[in-house]
Amino acid sequence: MSAGKNNSGRFFEDYRLGEVIEHAVPRTVQGGERALYHMLYPARHALHSSDAFAQNCGLAESPLDDMIVFHLVFGKSVPDISLNAVANLGYAECRWHAPVWPGDTIHSRSDVIGLKQNSNGKSGVLYVRTTGTNQRDEIVIQFVRWVMVHKRDLDAAAPDTVIPELVGVIDASELTIPQGLDFTNYDFTLAGEPHRLGDYKISEIIDHVDGVTLTEAEHMMATRLWQNTAKVHFDVTSRPDGKCLIYGGHVMSLARALTFNGLANAQMLTATNAGTHVNPCFAGDTVHAWSEVLDITKTNVPSVGAIRLRLVATKGGAVGLLRGADGKYLPNVLLDLDYWALMPT
Repeated sequence: MSAGKNNSGRFFEDYRLGEVIEHAVPRTVQGGERALYHMLYPARHALHSSDAFAQNCGLAESPLDDMIVFHLVFGKSVPDISLNAVANLGYAECRWHAPVWPGDTIHSRSDVIGLKQNSNGKSGVLYVRTTGTNQRDEIVIQFVRWVMVHKRDLDAAAPDTVIPELVGVIDASELTIPQGLDFTNYDFTLAGEPHRLGDYKISEIIDHVDGVTLTEAEHMMATRLWQNTAKVHFDVTSRPDGKCLIYGGHVMSLARALTFNGLANAQMLTATNAGTHVNPCFAGDTVHAWSEVLDITKTNVPSVGAIRLRLVATKGGAVGLLRGADGKYLPNVLLDLDYWALMPT
């Protein structure tokens, strides 16, 4: 048997602080990505569904859904970052810098910005800043994520602990408004709801009502669509419980799609301040979602406002409840995501 041609992926001890990892296989995206995305999730925000609606809002055509861009760039990083992951833990400082259009070619790279070996000596937490660029080398998205990765050699020396200092909340003045975006002639009837920025209040809780039961089939399609090769998502022998762990991004997209009921006019994601995959999710779980309004602000485009939302995905439980009396997340909570979205004023 030939040796040395295959790649078993990186383990925790293989990473070095400051290294830059260029991820393989750039991808040219077309309308098929949108069609598959809308098939996998009940995604129906009008700006990402209709060229005519987008043109009425000042754009040349409908851009690809923001979460498509996230998944594409994330998926490219998996073979180098999280192939041997225990779990992806969280996100911070995510910004969408420019829309992605059908025909764009997306590249991905990651900078190692932090390392911390776990006390059990069997794994460690890796922090990376991942950047997605298009064919003109323009940044379309950039985010920090941290992931728990197995060690191959349990005797390998632990690296010096470096935990990056991250911004808790991206200031509204730093949010990117796509060039040309203008909600002056926004059609609320076609968008699906009448609610504009001024109709929301800080601390308001919105129950998105609907639930979706996860299946292995949809999850497998999603991981393959985004070329996410992390073993825990498709190889039941990689976990002691013999289950496939549902990709956290799958839950993110599902929860974002569910927000249409109550937040149909939060049209574009522009930044994620923080995100945590709180508890594991498996096929058979039924996902619900609720949101809390954290902030409301104007932007430098008079017709375009920004709303900061906390999106919580759960598998049951009361709306608005996130933590127990001990301050820990409740066991039914799957996702806690803090993000900015653009909405007509």
